[in-house]
Amino acid sequence: MITPDELVFGLDIGTRNVVGSVGYKEDKVFHVIAHSVKMHETRAMLDGQIHDIGRVGNTIRFIKEDLESQLGQQLSDVCIAAAGRVLKTVTTTVEHKFAEETIVTGEDIHTLDLLGIEQAQQVLAEENDTKYKFYCVGYSVVHYYLNDEMFTNLEGHKADTIAEDIIVTFLPEDVVDGLYSAVNLAGLEVVNLTLEPIAAINVAIPENFRMLNIALVDVGAGTSDISITKDGSIIAYGMIPHAGDELTELIVQQYLVDFNTAEEMKLASTFDETVEFKDIMGISHIIPSEEIWELTAPTVEKITSEVAEKIRELNGNKSVSAAFVVGGGGKIHGFTESLAEYLELPKERVALRGEEVLQAVKFEQESVKKDPLLVTPIGICLNYYDQKNNFIMVHFNGDRMKLYDNGHLTLVDAALNAGFPNEDLFPKRGKEINFTLNGKPRLIRGEAGESAVIRFNGKIVSINTPLEPNSYISITPSTAGEDATCTIEMLEEYNKDTIAFYVNKKLVSCPRLVEVNGEIQLPSYQIQDGDVIETRNYYTVGQLAEFMDLILNKNYDILVNNRVTDEDEPVYENFEVEWMVDEHPVFDTAAEASKETGADAAKTEAGVSADMEAAEPGKTVGTDAEKQDVPETDAVSKTDQEKADTAEAEEDGAEPAAPLFPTDLSVIVNGRPVLLQGKPVYVFVDVFEHIKFDLNAGNGRPIVTKINGVDARFTQQLHSGDRIEIYWKEN
Repeated sequence: MITPDELVFGLDIGTRNVVGSVGYKEDKVFHVIAHSVKMHETRAMLDGQIHDIGRVGNTIRFIKEDLESQLGQQLSDVCIAAAGRVLKTVTTTVEHKFAEETIVTGEDIHTLDLLGIEQAQQVLAEENDTKYKFYCVGYSVVHYYLNDEMFTNLEGHKADTIAEDIIVTFLPEDVVDGLYSAVNLAGLEVVNLTLEPIAAINVAIPENFRMLNIALVDVGAGTSDISITKDGSIIAYGMIPHAGDELTELIVQQYLVDFNTAEEMKLASTFDETVEFKDIMGISHIIPSEEIWELTAPTVEKITSEVAEKIRELNGNKSVSAAFVVGGGGKIHGFTESLAEYLELPKERVALRGEEVLQAVKFEQESVKKDPLLVTPIGICLNYYDQKNNFIMVHFNGDRMKLYDNGHLTLVDAALNAGFPNEDLFPKRGKEINFTLNGKPRLIRGEAGESAVIRFNGKIVSINTPLEPNSYISITPSTAGEDATCTIEMLEEYNKDTIAFYVNKKLVSCPRLVEVNGEIQLPSYQIQDGDVIETRNYYTVGQLAEFMDLILNKNYDILVNNRVTDEDEPVYENFEVEWMVDEHPVFDTAAEASKETGADAAKTEAGVSADMEAAEPGKTVGTDAEKQDVPETDAVSKTDQEKADTAEAEEDGAEPAAPLFPTDLSVIVNGRPVLLQGKPVYVFVDVFEHIKFDLNAGNGRPIVTKINGVDARFTQQLHSGDRIEIYWKEN
């Protein structure tokens, strides 16, 4: 025994008539236990749009009461369909490029779908020339692409680029509101709403047929709705604004009859050899059906040619393999033959679908005849079992909004329908830096921002949380992370790649100089977007001296690989440089001592040690000028033998021998006595060989060097009892 709750009431609200069916599904067969059809008393609907809500509501009420009398019970819930003529579809292609080759995840595919929907909304907004506000009611992915190759499933594959062809469908809010209002006037509540093309195709083209490239044409009163299947799915929807009413109006004008009489004449001509009618003057006539065929033939050709053109447009500018026709308008004589001709198909490949597609439908009423007119209302009933949906109300960021519930709505759908920017749903990275380093492109990414904060009825949830009617949703936009920053000294190439030279027979290792857009920059230079960076493989003599914190004596030649040159001469890896140092730079203040001219404190130490050969006893310390400044009482005169040895060494090309009489010198360093030994003369820098002081530990602080309370130079000569201070000045 079937209970009232198991019954489904489907209502097809058409331009010419309203069809209602009530039944139940059992063992894959749908049993129709009550059926009713009523034409509109006036033209309350035009081209699928309700113009007179009250009159349409009265017609629906008549159908409801007729069905209730057949059933002996009350009906309160109904399933309806929105006409395909008010449906907008946008087919678009969207692409997403990864920064590097990436394994595609389900989240990546979901994001790609969202980008496709958002792009389709933008296309519709640009093309929308109506007053209607459109809402997305569903989408279907036609094809996926992996690195420009078509794939059926992207997940798990490695890709640089993913893309998809997507069909997005939209309904205007005003049209749906009109349907709901008319149904409510009849005392009914909508429990399921589908789209007429979907309802028709679910009956007319079974799933196992949808692998084929087939067109379904639902020829109604005001429009002809078109659906295309291919590769197992519906790939496109469309319509033309011409259908059965245009044929009926021809009969009205030709035979002076009212619209309803003309409809009866049109239908009679498809079954009978003659047609009987009475015109508005009350005169009875009997005419052959061929006369009506000849009258309507030009209009049939016009409609079928436009249908064929639309099918080609939806199908990638090519014909389909077959076409099925449903709806009352398609039953007119010659319609399928003309459509086959314009589609360039054999006549047997374009056919009316009626009784043969309703094999799984059993009518309990013997008076009901199966024909194409019943395909859509039965499809509306069957859709209830496959996809229970409706329009639901939610509150989004304080605004009340209506959503088409396709059975699997999530918070993403609410955000998209509200026009919430897609980029504000997901974390945004800060601005990246693109530059080239030694001719190769480099990318430094910005920091990732925070995800959007999504609250659903007061609780923080994910973006894929299912929607519920009358729920409250608030989304705080995601944030952008910090912009990318990078300095030259942060580059791996700068830190690991050095260049070495021989300076006055000593090996000096230097970091490579870096050019940015053709100019030498300090290690602290902030890299900018678009910079062209090159690490140089040479120094000039002047840059090498600057790196070592040395001032060259202009009175002496500079030799590079034993060739006299100047300070602009390039010096490459392992080149030999010989020069005479005038003096070390004077640091008048601690702040000056900390200045970097392409070198930090560690580099200063390297420069000093390269010139000051103080660690080896018996070597000359300082420049010629400094030696002449040594007081005569501290100097040691050369013996005649030493002079002879020196002359002999110079003749042999060897370095002259240094004085051989070292002395001891006692000084106070940072409050502690230090004994300097092994050299005839001592300068400030010699102290570092006798104390523990890390010249690399400055961390940006200036070094303070004093002798007897006065700022001192690194090369300043020391005397017995000098009080020396060395420390880092705090910022």
